[in-house]
Amino acid sequence: MTHSYRIDTGRQTLVLAARNTRLPQVVYWGAPLPADEDLAMLHAAHAIDITGGMLDENPDLSLCPEASRSFPGQPGLILRDAGGAPVLAMFSLVDAVQTATDLRLTYRDAENGLDLTCTFLSDPETHIITCQTALNAEYPVYLDWLAAPVLPAPQHSETMIDISGRWCGEFQLAHTPWSAGIRLRESRTGRSGHEHFPGLIVPCHGATNTQGEAYAFHYGWSGGHRMIAEELADGRRQIQWGHAAGSDTQAATHFSTAPLYINYSDSGLNGCAVAFQRHLRDRIVTWPKPDTPRPVHYNCWEAVYFDHKLPVLKDIATRAAALGAERFVLDDGWFGRRDDDTTSLSDWIVDARKYPQGLQPLIAHIHGLGMTFGLWFEPEMINEDSDTYRTHPGWVLGRADQTRGRQQLVLNMALPAVREYLYGRIAAILTDHPIDYIKWDHNRVLPMPDAAQTRGTYALLDRLRVDFPAVEIESCASGGGRIDFGILQRTQRVWLSDSNDALERLRIHHDAALFLPMAVTGSHVGPRICHTSGRTLDMSLRAWVAAQRHMGFEMDPRELTDHEAAVLSKVTGWWKQNRHWLHSADILRLDSADPAVIAEQQLARDKTRFVVFAGKAATSTQIVPRPLRLTGLDGQARYRVTLVNRDEAPGLSRGAPLLKSGSLVASGTYLMQHGVTLPWSFPDRIWVLQGESL
Repeated sequence: MTHSYRIDTGRQTLVLAARNTRLPQVVYWGAPLPADEDLAMLHAAHAIDITGGMLDENPDLSLCPEASRSFPGQPGLILRDAGGAPVLAMFSLVDAVQTATDLRLTYRDAENGLDLTCTFLSDPETHIITCQTALNAEYPVYLDWLAAPVLPAPQHSETMIDISGRWCGEFQLAHTPWSAGIRLRESRTGRSGHEHFPGLIVPCHGATNTQGEAYAFHYGWSGGHRMIAEELADGRRQIQWGHAAGSDTQAATHFSTAPLYINYSDSGLNGCAVAFQRHLRDRIVTWPKPDTPRPVHYNCWEAVYFDHKLPVLKDIATRAAALGAERFVLDDGWFGRRDDDTTSLSDWIVDARKYPQGLQPLIAHIHGLGMTFGLWFEPEMINEDSDTYRTHPGWVLGRADQTRGRQQLVLNMALPAVREYLYGRIAAILTDHPIDYIKWDHNRVLPMPDAAQTRGTYALLDRLRVDFPAVEIESCASGGGRIDFGILQRTQRVWLSDSNDALERLRIHHDAALFLPMAVTGSHVGPRICHTSGRTLDMSLRAWVAAQRHMGFEMDPRELTDHEAAVLSKVTGWWKQNRHWLHSADILRLDSADPAVIAEQQLARDKTRFVVFAGKAATSTQIVPRPLRLTGLDGQARYRVTLVNRDEAPGLSRGAPLLKSGSLVASGTYLMQHGVTLPWSFPDRIWVLQGESL
C-alpha cells in the first residue's frame, strides 16, 4: 500500500510517498505538476535499481532517515536514553491531516515511546514551503541531532552554494562541487554567525541569476545550526538542517527544529531570492507602523564612539536632519560609566556624568528637528566591571576561566531571573523616554552552543514586543552576525555589516539579496575614510550604495564639504521620493557580461517601474562597457529609461551615448535581450538607471 501527499504553491510541487506505514520520502520536487498526476506511479518510478555490493532493498531517504533501517548516510535522528545508550528509532504512521495549505504527519515508535511529527505549510503568494520536525518522548532523553524534514538535492546539479563570511565581509558565496561524502557546515558560536549564514542554494546545470532551475533552503534559527549536504554511494543526495549538534544539553521530553524554508525556482537564483524576500517582508516581519515609510536613519557611532557630549550630539543631530535624516540613534556609551568597552554592560542606567539631566534634553532637541529617537542596547552581555556582575556573578554563561570577547562575558538567558532583570531595566528606559527604536547588539560569540540561550533571548524579545509594540528593533551582532528569519520574527531591521565601505557593501548587498529584501536591510553612508577598511571613496558611491537598501548615515556630518553635503542631500531626496515602491520591490541580481560590474535591478511588483544600480567594483578588461541585460520586465511594454546620475560622468567619457543626454525608450524585450549600454566610468563608481513603463 502506498501513502502519498502533494504540496503545491503555484510555482512548485512537492510529492511525498511511502510504502505501508513507513516515513515518506520526497519522490518529486520541482515545477508544478498537473492536478491529476498519478502520485502512486511517481513513487514507483522513483525507485532505483540494485546491483552488486548493495543491500537487497534500498533504504529510504525519508523525511527522517532511520539508522534502524540500515540507511547508509547521516540519519535524521541521533538520540540517547537517560543512561547514555543509543536509541535506534523506527517509526510507523499514526495520523495524516491535510488541508489546502497544510500537511501534518505523525509517526510513532511504540517500543521506545517516541512520537515524530513533520509539518508542511505552503504559501501560494510567496511560494515558500515552511517545514518543521518535532519529537516527543515518554521519558527524558538526550538529543544529539534532529533534522528538519530531510529533502533530496537535485541530480542535475554540479555544485552547491552555501554562505560563509567574516566580520566586515559577510555573505560570501561558497561554490562547492558535489562529490561522494558530506559537505558539513556548522555554526557553533551560539548565533547564526558571520561565518555560517543558515542558507543554501543548489543550482542545476546552466543556472544563472536570471535563468535556469535552482533549489533553496533557509533554516530560521538564531543559535548554533548545522547543515549537511551528502551524496551517498548510490548517487542519491540529501540535505539536512538542524540545531548545532549537542546544543540541547539537557535531557527532555520535547524537542523541535526551527522552521526550514524551502523553494524551487525555474527563473534562476532570482526566483529563489524573490520568494525569500517576499516571505520575509510580508509573512515573517511584523511592522510596528506598517503604513509609515521607512525613515532615513542616522547613527552616531562612527561620529563620536564613546565620547558623548550633549552640545556635540545636538550639533550632529541638527546637521543630520538638514541632510534628510528622520531618525537619530544614540549608540553605545550612554549608560553606567561606559567610556570604553571594558565596563558597565548590563547596568542600563543613564550615565549622569554625560547626561546630568538624563536623556530628555537630547531627545527633546531631536524631536524638535522632526526626527524620532532610538537607543543602543546589548542586553545579552555583561562586563565584569559592572554593578550587575558584582551582585550576580552566577548569571554568567559558561566557566569562570573562559576566554573573554571584547572584554565581556555572556549572560545566561535561560535563567528566568536574568530575563526578568533585563526586562525591568529595558522596560524602565522605554517607559521613561519616548523611544521609537532599539539597536539590539550582540558583540561576542557564546562560550559553547546552547539552544536554551537562543530560546531565552526569543522570550525576552517577545515580551518586550508585546508590551512596547510601537518600538522597532534592529538585530545587530558586530554587524551581520545574527541574521536569520528566527530573529526577524522579533525585529524589523538588520545591520548587515559593520563595514560602511561602499565597495564592500556593494558586494555584500548583492549576495545578501538572495535572502533579504530592502525593507529590513540597513545600509549607511560612512565616513570619507572608512573606519574598517581605511579606503577613501567618493560621496556619490557611498550615497548611492546606501540608497540600495534602508538608507542611513553614520559619518560625522561636520566632516562634509559643501559638495559632499549637496550630493548626499540629492541622493537622500531621491530615496525618499521612491521608497514607497522600493519597500515592496523585488531585488533581482543581474548577470553582468563584465565581471568588474556588480549590478542589480529593483523591480516593482506590477513591473511598471524599476531602478538599476550598476557598480564598477574593479577595472574592466575591455575599454568600453558591455551592454547590461535587464530582467523580469514585461516584454511587450515600452519603458523610458533615464540615467539618474548622468551629471557624474567623468571627463574621460568623451562620447555621446544616448543615456548621457536623454532617455532610452524601448520594449522590455529589447532591454532584456540586448540590454542597456552605459557610459564609460572610472572604477569605484556607480551608475543608477531608472525606468518607467509608458
